[in-house]
Amino acid sequence: MRTVLVTGGASGLGAAVVEAVAKEGDRPVVLDRVPVEVDHRVVDLADGRAAEAAVRDVSATYGGLDAVVTCAGIDSCGRLDQVPAADWERVIAVNLLGTAAVIRAALPDLKRRRGRVVTVSSTLGLRGVSDATAYCASKFGVVGFTRALAAETQGEVGVTLLIPGGMATPFFDGRPEQYQPPPDATLNRPEDVAAAVMFALKQPPGCEVRELLITPSVEGSWP
Repeated sequence: MRTVLVTGGASGLGAAVVEAVAKEGDRPVVLDRVPVEVDHRVVDLADGRAAEAAVRDVSATYGGLDAVVTCAGIDSCGRLDQVPAADWERVIAVNLLGTAAVIRAALPDLKRRRGRVVTVSSTLGLRGVSDATAYCASKFGVVGFTRALAAETQGEVGVTLLIPGGMATPFFDGRPEQYQPPPDATLNRPEDVAAAVMFALKQPPGCEVRELLITPSVEGSWP
């Protein structure tokens, strides 16, 4: 049984990955700000040192980690001069710095066990749009971070960059109407994207799925 750490596992894609991992007979463990039914650690990923401590605690509990999937992500929509600085910077802290902190803490286990990492960027990590400077900056950062990590750990850790398009998740809840998908938008089911995550996690040692771009067939933000 593998131990798979999932950030943002309380909802959306993260929850779908947790379910998929459990169905495979493996052990999902969640890092999130809210508790879930499976084993979890309540932590704010904007606090990098707290995130690292949570990862080490999970590792100590189960004798090591076999995989990490970084699904946690937030947004703060609006033009650069209209989004409060603290809100803008929190997007970077959670989406990019939190991703790096979790993986940094897990690396000793992953190298020792020839483990795997799947990071979650976005189509807006490849394409910039108005009113999304924080989100685009964070997700562009995840793309660069992951590609560099793959180069740095080649032959030691399997690293996959997941670039999903729009998904039908609570990610859009609570936004002003202009920042929500239109009623006729076609969005992917998170469980279908989670199946792609599992495809990457199940590759044999030495075989790498370096990048996966997955969108609805009529994705509005790609290409």
